[in-house]
Amino acid sequence: MINVITPSTSVAQNIQVILEFLLIILTDMPRDFIHHDKLFDLLVRVGALTTEVSTLVRDLEEESRNKKSTDEASRATRDLLENIELLKDDLKHGYLKVPDSYQCCFPMNDGPLFMHLLLIHLNDLLDSNSYSISLIKKEIELVKEDLEFIRSFFVNVEQRLYKDLWARALDAAYEAKDVTDSIIVRDNGLLHLIFSLPITIKKIKLIKEEVSNLHEKIPKNRSRIVVNSPKNPFERKSLTTGKIIVGFKEETNWLISKLTSAPKDLDVISITGMPGSGKTTLAYKVYNDEAVCSHFDLRAWCTVDQEYDEKKLLVKLFNQVTRSDLKFSEDIDVADMLRRELFGKRYLIVLDDVWNTTTWDDLTRPFPEVEKGSRIILTTRQKEVALHGKGNTDPLNLRLLSPEESWELIEKRAFGEQSCPDELLDVGKEIAENCKGLPLVSDLIAGVIAGREKEKSVWLEVRNNLNSFILNSEVDAMKVIELSYNHLPHHLKPCLIYLASFPKDREIQFDALQIYWRAEGLAEQTEVLQVYFDSLITSSLVTSFNEIGYRQTCQIHDLVHDFCLIKAREEKLFGKISSSGAFSSSDLMPRIVTINYDKEHFGSNNFILLDSKMKRHCGKHVYSLEITGDEMEDRLSDACHLRELRLLRVLILYPSSMMVKDSLFNEIGMLNYLRYLRIGTEVKSLPSSFSNLRNLESLFVDNKGSTLVLLPSIWNLVKLRDLSMDSCSFFDFDTDEPILIAGGSELKNLRVLWTLMLSYSKDTVDIFKRFPNLQELSFVLNKSWDYSTERYCFPKLDCLTELVFLKVDFESSNTNDSGPSVPTNWSWDSHFPQNLKRLVLCDFPLTSYSLSTIARLNNLEDLFLERTIMQGEEWNMGEEDTFVNLKYLELDEVTLAKWEFGEESFPVLEKLKLSECRKLIEILPNLGDICSLKIIQLVESPQLEDSALEIKQYVEDIMERKLEVLGPNNIPLFK
Repeated sequence: MINVITPSTSVAQNIQVILEFLLIILTDMPRDFIHHDKLFDLLVRVGALTTEVSTLVRDLEEESRNKKSTDEASRATRDLLENIELLKDDLKHGYLKVPDSYQCCFPMNDGPLFMHLLLIHLNDLLDSNSYSISLIKKEIELVKEDLEFIRSFFVNVEQRLYKDLWARALDAAYEAKDVTDSIIVRDNGLLHLIFSLPITIKKIKLIKEEVSNLHEKIPKNRSRIVVNSPKNPFERKSLTTGKIIVGFKEETNWLISKLTSAPKDLDVISITGMPGSGKTTLAYKVYNDEAVCSHFDLRAWCTVDQEYDEKKLLVKLFNQVTRSDLKFSEDIDVADMLRRELFGKRYLIVLDDVWNTTTWDDLTRPFPEVEKGSRIILTTRQKEVALHGKGNTDPLNLRLLSPEESWELIEKRAFGEQSCPDELLDVGKEIAENCKGLPLVSDLIAGVIAGREKEKSVWLEVRNNLNSFILNSEVDAMKVIELSYNHLPHHLKPCLIYLASFPKDREIQFDALQIYWRAEGLAEQTEVLQVYFDSLITSSLVTSFNEIGYRQTCQIHDLVHDFCLIKAREEKLFGKISSSGAFSSSDLMPRIVTINYDKEHFGSNNFILLDSKMKRHCGKHVYSLEITGDEMEDRLSDACHLRELRLLRVLILYPSSMMVKDSLFNEIGMLNYLRYLRIGTEVKSLPSSFSNLRNLESLFVDNKGSTLVLLPSIWNLVKLRDLSMDSCSFFDFDTDEPILIAGGSELKNLRVLWTLMLSYSKDTVDIFKRFPNLQELSFVLNKSWDYSTERYCFPKLDCLTELVFLKVDFESSNTNDSGPSVPTNWSWDSHFPQNLKRLVLCDFPLTSYSLSTIARLNNLEDLFLERTIMQGEEWNMGEEDTFVNLKYLELDEVTLAKWEFGEESFPVLEKLKLSECRKLIEILPNLGDICSLKIIQLVESPQLEDSALEIKQYVEDIMERKLEVLGPNNIPLFK
């Protein structure tokens, strides 16, 4: 039934329903199913209704201008809706031929995963308030409600006991998705609206009734307890920190001996073994052994992997051995430069995860074979590579762990420093024995056990599932990964699989991952994403890196990556399409598509955005589209169309491939469901059509070389959370006039804003008040000299009470003599939010007093001062200057010759990084009195190494604490 919106809602929404119905008739009329002798009559009726709607809209505008009552318009709207209901009935019984029965078969493997994602999709459709679902909003609500009931039943019973019913439920659920999506994208939408949708709703209703009857008959003891699902999904779990390493004592001693003793000529020590056997872990252990570190002049570590860039890896090696961070042009022979750096020195190079002999030959070409006792450690799965690279020493084929070593690993992982209870000891050792000695398996199973109840029945279940696994091949390891995967709650599975959309060995920032998970429709609520992430870490399927002073990152093992790619293909989650590859329009497209455009092999017949026959078919399946690769010619980028992809949630058009111009801007503005948009453009301002993107949550614009003015339409993006541009402003710098902003305009959901161009202006206070929940802010401050107070002025940010991250770049205005010169004017009128946790200041002229102001930010944890000019080249901290919560301090190119601080200046500091602080002669010894200090890092500051070594010796010898002194790339300077 056509949804009559109640009088409590706006007349405009009722008109929206009417217009959408008329549009679907006019734009999606099925030629083969219309009775042609009645077509003229149908068009006359549609024309008459269109005229009535046009008149109604005109009357509404008139009444609005004259502030008259809209009661008459409401009555007219209801009359129109009744006429449309009559037309709909006539379409079904008179104008249209009845199509064949529409049936769908569930094409994936993981039913619960599909059902979870479908319910998120339906909920997002309802939440979108888009005009294109107004026609079927009530039907979507009914489908969602019934499917939630059906899913709740199957979550709590053994699905295999009701296999046929579950299969019918999945078929009906997939049919509901296909029908509703077809109506929205207008792929035979009229037929689906008139015929298919009512039938599908009835099917689901009948299944719900059947499930409801079963629910009453099932005894309570037949219910399944889902032990892997947390009772409270919002509860934070503690993270396991550090990698537990057990076993391989003899192998470790053997490797250290081979590295540090004769012969003097270059030797290669290869470590081979199956995936997950601990090759990299063992290599890392000996690489960081004190005896090994002190034996070699230079050390470097390089992870190679299957797909590699020779020059990038050689640059990485060069930077490690030279303790630098250089970049090289294409014509530079990095291999020759690396050879020169290594020549005459005793070096240790680790080449981790080498896959073929060609790669080995390419990478070892620069290594000089001089009699200095240099060594290369090679880890590989391929014995052929190890034998090919063999020097004097035979390869070490890594053994599996003994049952005792496997149990030690599991016990430490599950109980920490405590011992296993006696009642679990026997079954625990059986589980360890069944792991068959593979460290990866032991660690994954330990993760399963650690996350479950410490009860014998639960552990017996784990043991029984492992008994059939014979771990002699990579396929068997996949089974164990699948065991951990299957123990994940369904809401975590798509989040894990999505990690494989990134390249192997990629460290992924958690902040970015949250945005993607949310935008792709893989998680329902923003608030639970941190909990999801923590749960994946504790599962041992994902490794977390949380280096002091840096954002949290994560990574998955290659084996887990391969497993997730298989799952992604099975569940049609994501896939890559080459512009040169064949594609059939009958294929079921994955929901996330990446197109790698190759101009050498481009064919318009297989490019999704150019083939008119494919676009509508793909439109109801593709929720996310990314285009990367070669740069497109203008004629091709101009020919690309997006309007058929009406359900698109994520759109990424990398500027290296395509710069967005006017025509494509207008089409993007039609994508009402868009959550995430990343584009490159050279336009001066966003088009007014962007005000239609009311569901947009993340907007990233690459606009290097120009400042993009944020038009008033930006205020219509009420769901926007992340706004990031190379340079943006609310002001047109050519006219220096502010954009007029309506009094009630604000973005309550905005959390991240990068990078604003600001000048000192009282208007900035009014602007920032419109972002009451902003958490991250980056801006460039120029024209900040205030002649009335004769000081530099800082925007008043006190109103941003939720702000925790602030990055400010200072651009002096005195280059045009518009203000006093920097060296003679140091006074700042600054207003920092009190809840700041991380502050980055670049190119600021500062004084000790300025930093005293910053010290009063009691929540500050990380402070970065980059390219900072210090008055008098000194920073004198008084007794009252205490950074009470500062854990990380980085001084980068700071003109600091004298730095004095007290014992209580940094009471909880954990890491100090000094980079290119060339005027600073020494670090005060009392830095060693800070009990929390763990790391001092020096980059291009060799004059500070002696004082850093003295502090290290004092801390370790007198204070009996460990202190690391690192150089570039986190390479230890001393042992």
